[in-house]
Amino acid sequence: MRYHAVRNAALAFAHKSQPVTPILNATRIYVDADACPVKDEIYRVAARHGLPVSVVAGSFIRVPQDPSIERVAAGPGMDAADDWIAERAGKGDIVITSDIPLASRCVKAGAEVIAPNGKLFTEQSIGMTLAVRNLMTDLRSSGEVTGGPKSFAPRDRSAFLSSLDQTIRRIQRQSDQSAPNQN
Repeated sequence: MRYHAVRNAALAFAHKSQPVTPILNATRIYVDADACPVKDEIYRVAARHGLPVSVVAGSFIRVPQDPSIERVAAGPGMDAADDWIAERAGKGDIVITSDIPLASRCVKAGAEVIAPNGKLFTEQSIGMTLAVRNLMTDLRSSGEVTGGPKSFAPRDRSAFLSSLDQTIRRIQRQSDQSAPNQN
């Protein structure tokens, strides 16, 4: 069950006699943290916007002591962290990952997905991105030398910050437009 559904069900149980008001800020940022070079930037942007963050890794990982930052040790399985994120992320959430199969799963679930270099994974782009990734994997397994990804540069950090901020603002605008008029 998704995080938001559980949270809203708990609120409904706790307030049986009163109508449950939807949580206004249901957006959560999920971080595939094992090799994420922009965790500190995520914490700062999330704090500025008042968003909770789930930092998910296969094992223990240090995070700031902040009640809005949740540390999740998903377990030792090969895709345990990916599975944990994919089971919870959905519409209105943001996932930070460079893992293309995880990005594909989250995009299909309706989440906004951003790579640490600022690249947005969308419904329109994820198919081609996944196909290229699979092709490169096949080439490497056949012995072809393909080189690795470009090294992370300061401009990547800047592009990421811009993409994250724009994505948060877009989700907030969509949320504001779909909220009933309370005048």
